[in-house]
Amino acid sequence: MPDPDRIEAVRRFNRFYTRRIGVLNEGLLDSPFNLTEGRILFELAHLENGEGLTATDLGRLLDLDGGYLSRLLRDLKERDLVRATRSAVDARQSLLQLSPAGRKAFKPLERRSQEQVGELLDQLGEAQQTELLQAFRRVQGLLEAPDDKPAKQGFILRPHRPGDMGWIVSRHGALYARDYQFDQRFEALVARIAADFIERFDARREACWIAERDGVNIGSVALVQARDEATDAPIDGVAQLRLLLVEPAARGLGLGDRLVAECHRFARDAGYQRVRLWTNSQLDAAKHIYRKAGYRHVGTEPFQGFGLDLVGETWELDLQATA
Repeated sequence: MPDPDRIEAVRRFNRFYTRRIGVLNEGLLDSPFNLTEGRILFELAHLENGEGLTATDLGRLLDLDGGYLSRLLRDLKERDLVRATRSAVDARQSLLQLSPAGRKAFKPLERRSQEQVGELLDQLGEAQQTELLQAFRRVQGLLEAPDDKPAKQGFILRPHRPGDMGWIVSRHGALYARDYQFDQRFEALVARIAADFIERFDARREACWIAERDGVNIGSVALVQARDEATDAPIDGVAQLRLLLVEPAARGLGLGDRLVAECHRFARDAGYQRVRLWTNSQLDAAKHIYRKAGYRHVGTEPFQGFGLDLVGETWELDLQATA
């Protein structure tokens, strides 16, 4: 049995959140529907196939008792909001759909829900909104049953924008401290890399991509002009891949492969012949991505950094050989 204080903390949050979004009000979003009726209308309004849903599937989706659901559906049918038709595939089954009156009744409910959430988010700044969405995604990921989790979840890649570099620095610092016990000097290194990227940024030769899912950042990568470590002079024809990061909750989606492939596409278009990167010997997941993409391990250098004895590795990709 979990600690009683933890149980009470979850219950306290549940009371706060249900009060905050008004689900305990007599009418959901000032409508004539209660919360469960509103969820039924929502699911029927957003059918993926448009053909209908059986009562059994609807009950499973909403985790409702069959008898309770049957009474709710009977009432909604009597109000001409929901209709049942025989399945063309299996005449033994009835498929539930919203009637024209049901669709009309649902529209203001959907609009009010969107307005309510918009008002909630308007009270927060951009960084706070991102933090809230990340927290929601984390809670959902922790509480979802394994069977409820889709094998693949979509994401988008977009260019960086104000605030993204701070997120990249923060997440690198937190994740590398947790997974590899790097100290804060690693976060300082990432901060310098991010600052150099912003100050030197040349959109013709350099780019950064942020992977986003449901409005939440889940990954990053950057491609920059490679420079000589001693003189800081640009190295002709060579790009450097930097700041590759995939959030733990997004691993297994092929995101790392996609981010690296986007760097290569950009590098070819920009006229680079080679891409170089620096990594650490213990970063096996990242090195697996690099090997698949055609990189070769070209140099090794033991060093002491980030509070540990480490082995740095240099990898290179010949873009012409992999075109």
